Order: sequence, then C-alpha cells, then structure tokens
Amino acid sequence: MADISGPRRSLLIIGGAEDKVGRVTVLRRFVRLAGGRKSRIVIIPTASSVPDEVIDVYRTIFTRLGAPEVTSINPSNRLASSDPALAEAIDSATGVFISGGNQLKLSQLIVGTPLGEALETAYQRGSVIAGTSAGASMMSQFMISMGDEGVTPRQRSSQLTAGLGLLPGVIVDQHFDQRARYGRLLSLVAGSPNLLGMGIDEDTAAEVTDERELSVVGSGAVFVVDARAATTDAHLAKRDAPLLVSGAIVHTLPYGAVFDLDTAQLTDFVERYADSAVTSSKDRHDTATAAAALHH
Repeated sequence: MADISGPRRSLLIIGGAEDKVGRVTVLRRFVRLAGGRKSRIVIIPTASSVPDEVIDVYRTIFTRLGAPEVTSINPSNRLASSDPALAEAIDSATGVFISGGNQLKLSQLIVGTPLGEALETAYQRGSVIAGTSAGASMMSQFMISMGDEGVTPRQRSSQLTAGLGLLPGVIVDQHFDQRARYGRLLSLVAGSPNLLGMGIDEDTAAEVTDERELSVVGSGAVFVVDARAATTDAHLAKRDAPLLVSGAIVHTLPYGAVFDLDTAQLTDFVERYADSAVTSSKDRHDTATAAAALHH
C-alpha cells in the first residue's frame, strides 16, 4: 500500500496522440494538476526525432491553457543527463511533460542518471510527472521498449527495459487499441504474472495518485489485465508460439472510471460523454499538423 503521509503524488500516463487542437481534455488536465496559472512546466522532448517541433507545439498549448512558465531540457547523451543545470530545472518544476518518440532512447539517456534521480525526487515532493506514448511507457519500472503487435499473445514477442520506476508493479503500453497491442501486453504479464498490464488508448490518460488510485481521462479507455491467478504455458512455449493464458481478469475502463491498482478492483464509475465531440481524425494529432493549426 502506498505511503499517504507525504505530498500527493501524481502521474498522468497518456496513450499518445492526445488531442492538441480541440478540447485538449488530457493536456488541460495536466496543466491543472501542475498548478494552472501558478504552474512551472518543463518539457522533455528527448525521445522525439523532431524535438524542436515538439517543444514548440507543447509550449504553445500549455501557454494557451494558462501556464505562465514553460521551459524545456533535452540531453543529447547520457553524460549530458549529469549536468546539474538539468536537475535544477526539474527541481523548480511543478509539472514535467515527457514527449513521445523512442522509449529505448529515454532509457539509455535518462534512467539511472542524475536527471532520472531529479525526476524521482520531483515526483516524491508532489510535482506531476506526465508522459505521452514513449513517455508513458517510461513511467513503469519495467518498460516495453520494443515488440510485435497483434491480438494473439506470443512467446518472446516483446522486450522489457528499465524505466523510471515511478509506477511499480505495472507494465504500461500505449497506442493500445489503435495499434492492436493486446497480444504483446498479455504475453508480458503471462511471463510476469505479479505485474498488472496497463494498455492506454490514444487521446486517453491514466491519472494515477500515490501509485494506487487510477482515474481515466479522455476519449478512449484504459485496459488493465490481471493474470495473477491465470494459467499459462509461458515457461514451456517455444519462441513465437501462441501462448495459453486462461483465467486472466480484464478491465476496460473509460473516462469516469476509478480503479484501485492495489486490489485490482473498480471503485467508482460516473458515465461521461465529455469527449464525444473531440475529433478522431488521426492527422490532427500529428505534431507537424498540430503545429500548423496552433500557429494559424
């Protein structure tokens, strides 16, 4: 059970392709958690191949949502993540936003460095840490760094790498429905049944408080699979063979659902249709298209 004696700890774990030009429900929630008009936000675009565009898009959105101070840091290698100036930037932040891109790059450049330690310290003192797509995967202790897509779980179809460890006991996957990642997440929890699997749809976020209470925000759903009592042949199956997974408990949680990660049980649900008008056009989520729309 999480320690509730200290500051409230918040993670906003986003499945990627969050709305940037409509109601911006998920990003609006991040700015609110970070303190709204009193927030100090740091963007980390390190996973992206177009970091300057990423910074420009998110700075514009956060500023429009009322954030008065939005800065960025972008270490180019692991040694740069030891620069005290980067840790100092995180030390003064009320919210940190980690962009999408290549999550293996995040693990190689940030995890286990002074910058990674600064993120852990900021989280423990109450700064909200948000990540989208690759930035979402990085929240867990064991991060999916690559893997096959598809509905059927298969032996050795995915690879785990060290993440930040802000959300222990959970494996996070993103773009979940849109990229058919059910199989790879199920294959991983079959091999590590003590871990919950969490798959997050695009334009959807799992807001996790004190590593325990999960609240869903956005237009899609958060999928949680509990295989702790399941029967599986993961210890016997050959490479690429379809896996037996029988008896896993599956939870599909839309906006308005509240879920206890310790007990793996739904604790509340209020029917919500607030995001029904959000555009579903994929090209409006692209960074370049969003940048053009925001600066029109």
